[in-house]
Amino acid sequence: MDADQRALWSGWLTRTVLPAWSGVGFDRGRRLYHERLTFSGEPLVLPASRLMVQARQISTFCRAALDGLHDASAQALACLEEVERLYRHRDGQAGWIFSVAPDGSPVGTQRDLYAHAFILFAYGWAYRVSGNPDFLAVARQTVVELHQIFAAEHGGFLDEVSLTAPGVTGAVRHQNPHMHLLEAFLVLFEVSGDSFYLDEATALVRLALERLIQPGAGVLPEEFGADWQPVAAAGENRVEPGHLFEWSWLLGDYLRLNPGALDAGAIRQAADGLFAFGMRYGVRSDVQGAAVRDAIADDGRSLENATRIWPQTELCRLLVCRNDSPEILRGLTEHFFGTFIPDSTRALWIDRFDASGRASVADVPASSLYHIYGAAREFC
Repeated sequence: MDADQRALWSGWLTRTVLPAWSGVGFDRGRRLYHERLTFSGEPLVLPASRLMVQARQISTFCRAALDGLHDASAQALACLEEVERLYRHRDGQAGWIFSVAPDGSPVGTQRDLYAHAFILFAYGWAYRVSGNPDFLAVARQTVVELHQIFAAEHGGFLDEVSLTAPGVTGAVRHQNPHMHLLEAFLVLFEVSGDSFYLDEATALVRLALERLIQPGAGVLPEEFGADWQPVAAAGENRVEPGHLFEWSWLLGDYLRLNPGALDAGAIRQAADGLFAFGMRYGVRSDVQGAAVRDAIADDGRSLENATRIWPQTELCRLLVCRNDSPEILRGLTEHFFGTFIPDSTRALWIDRFDASGRASVADVPASSLYHIYGAAREFC
């Protein structure tokens, strides 16, 4: 990358984004992060605060402190303490509830795999920044409960479980929560050195190689049936290029942490294949620069020309880590700051544009910061 790109990303992140989202983006009275801000930079009061958003913000600010970019780790750890009180075992049952109201009362009591993945991710980074062994103890118990709650036939886990209506689960299984669970297990292994987490990560990598990534095409659909068969016929399945880039990065990170893996060659080939498919079919170029499409079919056809902010960041991170395609990286940076960031002096972003290029959001979601930080830190 060139010096101008590095300066643009790092300056915006460290001088603008992180101070704002740990400032106005944090509710000091509730000790929780706000889910959304208005485009004037004011917090929005929503009927529910999701566990996933809290966990993403906690992990981001722990990482920023560890990276030496912005230290709001004390705030993040205080938030984690409150999150544990409000969400963990809140209804007297195993696991974490989905969301709470502004007064702290439960709203969504379902158990959500995606949310559990992110709270594990947060505990890993909280342990790294604090050294508090209690965080590892909670993480380990959460994994035990995760297996109890979400266990499923044919490998992997159920997406969501209602403990108030046992047996009621969705018929469709998604790759996405499994991807983020892999991410959490890798972080927990790296910070603890406990092979328990590497074993959990290895099981998910095998699931990806054996069931999720489709043979021959090297593509990974979003939705599957209970038996891990894609929900539609070949050529009719939805694929999100941003997730191909995330999986490619995670498989590379797995090999970084487990270089002696017996199937390292197959893992590397899968990571390269996902990257290649996403680059070939999922990236478009125009006068504004390069952009990652929201969705394509598993035969490469474009399904959606709308664009969201998070896939752009996932490709940026991957290109920096692979030291690949500098011209595309430059185009992505130009498009990111020219389109998604209306004013680089402010910590606000437009999360989504429709196919005609019009902004299609009314406010600024905090949840995007997790993706933005993951990319921007690579430029710092």
